[in-house]
Amino acid sequence: MKKIVSFLLIALAALSLLLTAGCGSKEPAYTGPVIGFSVSTLNNPFFVAMKDGVEKQAAALGIKVKIVDAQNDPAKQANDMEDLIESGVSVLIVNPVDSAAISPSVEDANEAGIPVITLDRSAEKGKVTTHIASDNFKGGQMAANLIAEKVGPKAITVELEGTPGASATRERGAGFDSIAKQKLDLVASQSADFDRTKGLNVATNLIQAHPNLQAIFAQNDEMALGAVEAAKSAGKKLFIVGFDGTTDGVKAVEDRDMAATIAQQPELMGKIAIDTAMKIIKGQAVPSKIPVPLKIVMH
Repeated sequence: MKKIVSFLLIALAALSLLLTAGCGSKEPAYTGPVIGFSVSTLNNPFFVAMKDGVEKQAAALGIKVKIVDAQNDPAKQANDMEDLIESGVSVLIVNPVDSAAISPSVEDANEAGIPVITLDRSAEKGKVTTHIASDNFKGGQMAANLIAEKVGPKAITVELEGTPGASATRERGAGFDSIAKQKLDLVASQSADFDRTKGLNVATNLIQAHPNLQAIFAQNDEMALGAVEAAKSAGKKLFIVGFDGTTDGVKAVEDRDMAATIAQQPELMGKIAIDTAMKIIKGQAVPSKIPVPLKIVMH
């Protein structure tokens, strides 16, 4: 009898522990703000670093963030933005594929009363609470001045441009051209869509077309890395300057394959975006533009 009682007591104690553990493991429902982030593409290390900055800061602050990848497709980004708006996010952070194409989505967010932050690339229309970006115009100028200084005045140069319609393409190009027209012999500018493979193909053609070419400015590191491969294949040593300061870009500079990169800080951009979103949610004033510092990385 004593054995039966003891067994029952042990069984009841075990059941009690299981019930307690079960109740304790149930997390309370999340009631805080949810921030939406639409990124142009995660097929580019720069934007992966930006996403990492967003995720790390959101985790540090204990808030939820919904991240969607537009895969460099303006139509997909429009659909992603619609889904985020319908889900009722507190703030929308968007890194546009195309600055014009994103405008209707920004206007939809305005109608829904959801504040919008643009990151790295701007929107042409719609109300944006703040734009967080490097000074792309200044960065383009830095690249042109660097080529003029290191290669020499009137250095024969070509420019690999980014995605047509992206504000970063226009701003970096305008900054570069403003100096290049005075100090360099800019013989060609052609789009390679911020893509490494396209950068390789476009650079290959431009190197063949301009046998006396001395320098290449690529509006991002991915295109610059493509240009590096094109130069190697052609047996030429060119002064190649990229833009972004990605891990691969910086390594190429350290290996002396690239001359330099105009380094942005994408992870810091992501962190600033989350911090700014929280200020907006709390009703705090934020500036209409938040610059993120640039620096030249070279060997």
